[in-house]
Amino acid sequence: MDAITLIEAQVHQQLRALLREWGEPSWPHHLTLARLVARALRLGRSALLQVGGLSAYQGEYRLSYLIALMMWPGPAVVVAPEPTAQRLLMVDLPRLQEKLRLHKPVHRGASWPSGDFNGLLITTPEVWLSDRLNHQSQFPEGIPTLIDDADNLEQWVQEQLTANLSPLDWNHLALAYPNHQGLIQDTHVALTHTAFQRPANPYRRYLLDEQDCQQLQRLHQVLTASRTPQAEGPMPPQWARFWQQFNPPDHLLWFAVDRDRGQMSLHCAPVDLAPALAPVWSRQPVVLIGAALDPDPGADHFRQRLGLSELTCLQFTPNRQNDAIQLYLPTHLPLPNTPQFQGVLHQEIRRLLSRDVEIDARAETAAESFASRPGFTVILLDDLPLKGQLAATLAGEFGSRVQVEQTAVDRNGILVSGWAFWRQHQALLPPPDLLIVATLPLPSLENPLVAGRVAFHKRRRQDWFRLYLFPTAVTELQRAIAPSRQHQGTVALLDTRIHYRSYGVQILEALSPAACTRSLPSDWGAGR
Repeated sequence: MDAITLIEAQVHQQLRALLREWGEPSWPHHLTLARLVARALRLGRSALLQVGGLSAYQGEYRLSYLIALMMWPGPAVVVAPEPTAQRLLMVDLPRLQEKLRLHKPVHRGASWPSGDFNGLLITTPEVWLSDRLNHQSQFPEGIPTLIDDADNLEQWVQEQLTANLSPLDWNHLALAYPNHQGLIQDTHVALTHTAFQRPANPYRRYLLDEQDCQQLQRLHQVLTASRTPQAEGPMPPQWARFWQQFNPPDHLLWFAVDRDRGQMSLHCAPVDLAPALAPVWSRQPVVLIGAALDPDPGADHFRQRLGLSELTCLQFTPNRQNDAIQLYLPTHLPLPNTPQFQGVLHQEIRRLLSRDVEIDARAETAAESFASRPGFTVILLDDLPLKGQLAATLAGEFGSRVQVEQTAVDRNGILVSGWAFWRQHQALLPPPDLLIVATLPLPSLENPLVAGRVAFHKRRRQDWFRLYLFPTAVTELQRAIAPSRQHQGTVALLDTRIHYRSYGVQILEALSPAACTRSLPSDWGAGR
C-alpha cells in the first residue's frame, strides 16, 4: 500500500507517540482531529471542524492538523491570519520538524512557489481570498487548503467583496471624465450633503435611500453612454468595482461619515456571500477549522451563508473537567429594553466588583479593598452611551484600574469593552477572573448595516432572527468566554432574556460545561 493510502494510520501512530512523550494533553480530541484532516487530504473531500472551548483560545489543536499536513506526501496550503501564521512558523512547525524529523519544505508567500513545489505554503486570508474571488490564479487548482481561525471567515470575505470610494476617488473620476466634471462634482456634493443631514448615530454609518441610489445610477448612465475610446479613458478601477457591485437592494450601500474632517465615503457590499463563494469551494478540497462557527453541530446556517454544500462536519465536545466555568445567572434584573435596566445594571456590577469590601473591614474604600486581591475583570457591552456612562461611574469608584478598550491593563484592572474589541485583543490580555456580560451580543437593529441585513432577509420572507441575529450572538458568546475557561473563571450573564425567551435554553447549552447559579455564594470574592 502506498503512503497516501496509509496516511491516516501513520498520522495517528506518530501523534499518539508524540502525545505520550509530551505528557497527557488537556484537549482530548487530538487524534480524532488529526485523522479527520488526514482523511480529508486522502479523499480530497472538504470538512468543517469546530474545536470550541479552551483549546481554540490556546491553539492546542494546531498540533493535530500540522502533523497531518507535514506527513501528507503532496502539496498543501494553510490560510491563517498574521498572528497565527507567526506562531506556526516560529514555534509550532520548527518544534514538530525537529521532533519528528520531517523534511517537508515550508514556504510563506502570496503566490505558489515556482518549480515543482511539493511542500506546505502558508499565506494570509486576504491574499488567498483575493486570488480566489478575483480569479487571479496565483495558486494552482486542486491543492488541499486548510483555513484556520475560520470564525472570522465571513468578515474576511465581506472585506474582500466591499467596494469603497473615498473622497479622493471622486477626484480620480473627474480626471478620467473631464467632459462631465460638473455632474460628478454636483453628485458628490449632493450625496455628501445628504449624508451629513442624517441624524448622528454611534456607528457613523447610514444606509443610502432610494433617491441617493437614483443619483448614482444617473451618474453611471451618463458616464457609460459617453464613454468612447477617443473621448474618455477607462473607468478608474475603484469605480469600476463599485459599479460592478452596485445592485440595490440585494447589496448594502452606505455612507461612512467623519464629521470631524467633514468627509464622506461610500461603500457597497453584497448581503448574500454564498453566490460569490460557492465556486471557490469547488476549486480545491478545503478544511475549515474554527472555535465556534455555528451553534448547530451540522453548521447548517454557517454553510448556507457561505455557500458550502456537501462536506464532513464535526463539533468537538468541550472537556468537562478542564473547560468548565462558573456561570452566574441572576433573575432579579429587569429586561435590557426597560428604563430601569441601566440603574440596576450598575448596582449589580458594583456588587460583583465590590463584594470584597464586606470581607476586608480594614479597607477604607472599595478601590483599596479591590486592590488588595488579585483579579482581572472584563465587562462586555456594545451600547455605546451606556458603556461610556458605566466606565465613568466605575472610574469614580475604582480609579485608574478602570480602562475602556485598552490592552495595557493592570492585573487587578477592570476593562470595559465592546464585543469587537474583546474579540480582537483577548489573546493579548490575561484570562479574566470575572467576565461580566451586560447584555447578549445580539446585533443591534439601530446599527444601519444590521438593519439592512435584516431587511434583506425580510424581503425574502426568511426568519432573520434564526438565520442572522441568533447564531451571531451565540458564536460571539462562545468565543468571548473561552479565555475564562483557562482557570475556570466566573462569567456573570446579566441579561435576563436568558430566562424568559425561548432561545435561552439553546444559549445555555452552547455555554456548557458550566456550573450555573442564580445567586452569589456567601463567600463571593473571598477567593478572588
